[in-house]
Amino acid sequence: MKTKTPTLFLAWQDSISRYWFPIGRLTFDGSVYRFVYTQGVREAKEKFAFKPLSSFPHLDEIYTSTQLFPVFVNRLMSRSRPDYQRFIKWLNIPNDEHDPITILARSGGERETDTLAVFPCPEIDERGQYHLYFFCHGLRHLPSGTIERINQLEFGEKLWLAHEFQNPYDSQALILNTEDHYIVGYCPRYLLAEIFELLRQNSNLEVRVERLNKPPTPLQFRLLCKMSFDIQPGFRPFSNYQYQPINVEVATTIKSS
Repeated sequence: MKTKTPTLFLAWQDSISRYWFPIGRLTFDGSVYRFVYTQGVREAKEKFAFKPLSSFPHLDEIYTSTQLFPVFVNRLMSRSRPDYQRFIKWLNIPNDEHDPITILARSGGERETDTLAVFPCPEIDERGQYHLYFFCHGLRHLPSGTIERINQLEFGEKLWLAHEFQNPYDSQALILNTEDHYIVGYCPRYLLAEIFELLRQNSNLEVRVERLNKPPTPLQFRLLCKMSFDIQPGFRPFSNYQYQPINVEVATTIKSS
C-alpha cells in the first residue's frame, strides 16, 4: 500500500547498550508538519529511562507546525554552506531538490553530538515493489584493503547480506558482502528488526549499490545502497507495534488508511 504523505521515523539509541528504538514519526501533508511519539518510546522509557525530547515534552500529544520542527532542522545542512551542492550529490537526489523530508530521508540526519537518527517509510514503485535507501555504516572500522575494494564498486552491483551473530558488540549485526567476499559495511542498526522480519517473510529482498561517492567523501556518505523487496499479502513493512502512534486518534487514522 502506498504511503499517502511522506513519513519519517525518528529513532533513539541508548548510549550504553547501543540499542535503537523507533520513538516517533513525522509526516507532512504539503502544508502542516505533524509529529507523534510511537509505542517504541514506551520500551525505551521502561528499559533505558528515555526522557521525552525538549521539543516534544508530552508522549501522547500531536505536535503540529507549518514549519519543520527544530529537532529536524538541526539535522539539515545549511544551503549557504559551500559544500551543500556536493552533499546533495552524495545523496543522489536532484540538485534542485530542497525538500527537507527528502533530504533527511536519504541522509539519515545523524549527528555525532546526540543519539538520534531518522529513516523513511519505504517507497513503493508502480510495480508494487518497495525500496529503501541507506548509507552503509561501520566503514571506519574496516581495513584499508576493504576500503579500496569499496572504492571500486559499480552502480547496480549486488551485495549479499550475512548475519554476523558472533559479533561481540551486536549479535543481530547484518554485514554486506561483495561477490568476491569483501565486507563493505553494515546495515544501520535501527533497520535490523524490520530487515529480519522481511527475510522471514521471504520477501525476495536484495541490496544493490545505488551510488559510490569517491574519496575524499567522508566514509559515512561513501556507499549508498538500495534495498528492494516484495511483501506478502496482509503484511505492511514498518507497521508493527513499535511503529504505531501512542495517540489513539492518529493510530486509528493510520490503520484505516
